[in-house]
Amino acid sequence: MMLLQTKALSRRYGGLTAVDRVDFSLPEGQVHALIGPNGAGKSTFVGMVAGRIKASDGEVWFDGKDVTPLPAHARIRRGMAYTFQITAIYARLSLFDNVALALGSREEADVLAVLDRVGLRDRADQIAGTLSYGHQRLLEIAMGVAQNPRLLILDEPTQGLAESEIAGFKELIGRLRAETTILLIEHNMDVVMSLADAITVLETGRVLASGTPEEVRADARVQHAYLGTAPC
Repeated sequence: MMLLQTKALSRRYGGLTAVDRVDFSLPEGQVHALIGPNGAGKSTFVGMVAGRIKASDGEVWFDGKDVTPLPAHARIRRGMAYTFQITAIYARLSLFDNVALALGSREEADVLAVLDRVGLRDRADQIAGTLSYGHQRLLEIAMGVAQNPRLLILDEPTQGLAESEIAGFKELIGRLRAETTILLIEHNMDVVMSLADAITVLETGRVLASGTPEEVRADARVQHAYLGTAPC
């Protein structure tokens, strides 16, 4: 079943069209990567999906229902979770308290179970602002996972991570993919090709190509526009 669909989704800022009539489908249980050059409209698109940016035109359907009029908090209640390009944690609070806020519960077993899922259980009492950048990203993912989302949207999750941290992130997605559908906005092509079941490429706000990693890698238009090689 299609968990998420967009129909002719568009966003204009004055005379600039950031996203132009994008049709997109994401089946339940899939890891789907959204890639494209800087300025392609990726973050604007997922912002509209999550309800943080108002669409100029088009529709967003989630779990078979039109959620276009709903604000972000209502979409969260329906099962969406969205992590940002820049970490959005409570830096002065402990990891335990960050996750407890996301859960809406201070039940110790529940909070520690969430931290355990992302490998941070042993840091539960640590102040979030003292974490390395990579661990802060993991905490933010934990806060998303705490909501038991049907759809987890990750916007540039490996940005700023060391290679060892990226390896840990891949392992985490390998565990999470059995539990939730994932929409991944990512520049690291090694991460994309190793994790994604399907890829959609945006260019100047439009869908350039969509398919399996192998199909997208072989697409001459994608090679020319994004992967840095000339078409055959």
